Amino acid sequence: MLSVNNVEFNYKNQPVFTDLNLNVEEGEFVFLIGKSGAGKTTLLQMIYMNVIPQGGYVQFDIFSSDTIKPKMLPNLRRNVGIIFQDFKLLEDRTVYENLAFVLEITGAKRKDVKRKVYQVLSEVGLAHKQKNKISQLSGGEKQRIAIARAIINEPKLIIADEPTGNLDPETSTEILDILTKISSRGTSVLFATHNYDLVKKYKSRIIRLKDGRAESLDHLTDL
Repeated sequence: MLSVNNVEFNYKNQPVFTDLNLNVEEGEFVFLIGKSGAGKTTLLQMIYMNVIPQGGYVQFDIFSSDTIKPKMLPNLRRNVGIIFQDFKLLEDRTVYENLAFVLEITGAKRKDVKRKVYQVLSEVGLAHKQKNKISQLSGGEKQRIAIARAIINEPKLIIADEPTGNLDPETSTEILDILTKISSRGTSVLFATHNYDLVKKYKSRIIRLKDGRAESLDHLTDL
């Protein structure tokens, strides 16, 4: 479903990836770890093809970084849900408006927009907040809305870039519980994090980025 094949990438002659290879299967939940500067965010951007490898290629579903055309990017990105550490929500708009916008730009009908917004808000336990402005929500609530936005188009893959980095431990666990539940229904999740205590609570595959390459770990004790 997702494969990274012999990828090379440099920033201003500073090597980030030298021979990066990894795979994520359909419905799999995978933690992505590594020190700051190891390339976690760069890798995630390669998956939704905001960054293109200088060598090798990234294959997601039917899309390949070495053949993709600009006109194909919207279709690719409808199949990838993205969750950011800083939420990237529209603070001056309501919860409903933030989510409806994602569907309206695809031409969805009004009745379908209402139904799907209610559905994803119920999924993250915030159906009662749809009329609230984003600025009125807590950090944990904002991240739940970010998850709702990420799943509203029923993507095949969710990529999460340090989504619990600004949250307390209890809220972080709640966010991860939501994402593991989503994964159990067949959506793949790639969860980048520095929070090893969080990783230890879940029995999922771990991919570590180190020295420009990726290695799979069965447990954090393998570090």
